[in-house]
Amino acid sequence: MTPPEIDKSQVALRFAQAGQSYTEHAVVQKSIAQQLFNLISEYCPAQYENVFEIGCGSGNLTELLLQNFQIKHLILNDLYPEVQQHFPADKPIKYRIGDIEQLEFPKHLDLISSSSVLQWMSDLNGIFQQAFHHLNPNAYFCFSTFGQHNLLEIKSLTGQGLNYLSLDDLQQQLKRNGFEILHISEQIEHLNFPHPKYILQHLKATGVTATASGFRWTKQSLSDFYHHYQQFSQADQSGNIRYSLTYHPIYCILRRMS
Repeated sequence: MTPPEIDKSQVALRFAQAGQSYTEHAVVQKSIAQQLFNLISEYCPAQYENVFEIGCGSGNLTELLLQNFQIKHLILNDLYPEVQQHFPADKPIKYRIGDIEQLEFPKHLDLISSSSVLQWMSDLNGIFQQAFHHLNPNAYFCFSTFGQHNLLEIKSLTGQGLNYLSLDDLQQQLKRNGFEILHISEQIEHLNFPHPKYILQHLKATGVTATASGFRWTKQSLSDFYHHYQQFSQADQSGNIRYSLTYHPIYCILRRMS
């Protein structure tokens, strides 16, 4: 299936607007960054000359890398320059701001990391090719992305959302690009809310509404959305109705074959 054209200017705008609220509301993304870091710690060394992070955002993963690894040169990428406010000036950080699909990767990298970002790529295979080309032999590419069940409730009710790769498709694409897969796994996680309106607020606060290019709510469509979301609800132990939102993270720890 051909992926929809992703308007990167809209993505940048939505995430910039969510810059202050993201840290508070992106609980799943923070958990994913921690899990990804745990896997990096398990499979990869703790000392690096050159590290490049794609889509650093507010720094969930970056902070863990800086606190726990010895990194001589860290290069951070994101779509918009405001991300620099999240990082201390006294750290060995340089920035490569812009759409990573339009930028050249830094050279001679020992680690490329990325958490909850690569699902936004129009040409993921191009990213994999660049990563392989710019990594040193036996260096590491470690990322999390999302699978096909991600935000399934939103897509089924509005038709809005990204096209995600299955774990098998991702695995095949990585192997074709010359990566040794040290670890690949997926999880299904659910957030529960007291009403569908809080789900929309959560998505807006985490920048995810950038997928809804050209989509506008009306009073009627909002009412229909709330009504049809009942199918994704159930009572909790106290008898209160809770509305579920699905996240489907995939974790990949890779090594460039020499």
